[in-house]
Amino acid sequence: MISRVYHASLFALYQLCIAVGIVMMPLAVAARQAGISIPVHKMLATVGEAYENAQPEP
Repeated sequence: MISRVYHASLFALYQLCIAVGIVMMPLAVAARQAGISIPVHKMLATVGEAYENAQPEP
C-alpha cells in the first residue's frame, strides 16, 4: 500500500515539475538572454529518475 502511495505521489510530483517547467519557459528564455541559467531540467531529471526507479519489477 505504501508503495502505491509513494508511486502516485512521485507521479504527481513529476507532472507538477513538468507544468512548472512549461510555465517558467518565458522566464528561462529571458534569463538565458541575460546570461543566467535556471536549472529546471536538473529538477525534472531527478524526479523523473526517481519515478522510473519506483516502477515495480515485472
